[in-house]
Amino acid sequence: MRVVIVFNHPFEGSYCNAILQSVLKGLTRASHEADVLHLDNDGFNPVMTARDLMGFINGAPIDPIVRDYSQRIASADHLVFIFPIWWELMPALTKGFIDKVIFPGVAYDYDKSGRWPRMIKRWPKLQGITMITTMNTPSIFYRLVFGNAIKKALFTGTFWKLGYPNRTWIKFSMVKFVSQEKRIRWLHQLEDRFAGW
Repeated sequence: MRVVIVFNHPFEGSYCNAILQSVLKGLTRASHEADVLHLDNDGFNPVMTARDLMGFINGAPIDPIVRDYSQRIASADHLVFIFPIWWELMPALTKGFIDKVIFPGVAYDYDKSGRWPRMIKRWPKLQGITMITTMNTPSIFYRLVFGNAIKKALFTGTFWKLGYPNRTWIKFSMVKFVSQEKRIRWLHQLEDRFAGW
């Protein structure tokens, strides 16, 4: 299986980076191919410019990094996102990735044959989406007060509309406040989970 990982965290010593390493170890143990799109290290520009919007209208991305990312995802069987939740949603680079890479004519088309237009996915090889997040908010508080905002934004607002049924959210909450032993245990569990794919 070929797995493309969209990673977004600027600090190499972050827990998100430790998560990335655990996921890669697990995928390697299972003999899967992993391709990391490191938004921070790649210098990805999340801003949708006027030129980008012209490409949006014409169905052809302007940004060469966007074109590269799109081609790499087109050959993937599974897409994994790893990022922290900041102020209840994803960081700017991840949001920009959604805005600029989930692109009409590249990631999807519209079927206008019915009463309402609907989106048709253009990455037919892609069979599932996994989102791995970290946050310092208690999980129950994030669900009850903020309505699991990231799940609604990324899964319902993007990938459900595109027609991807296999969507999994792995969340780590209270990361700053739990013990180092628990953080290490989470990493081992994550590695084993991906080794079992």
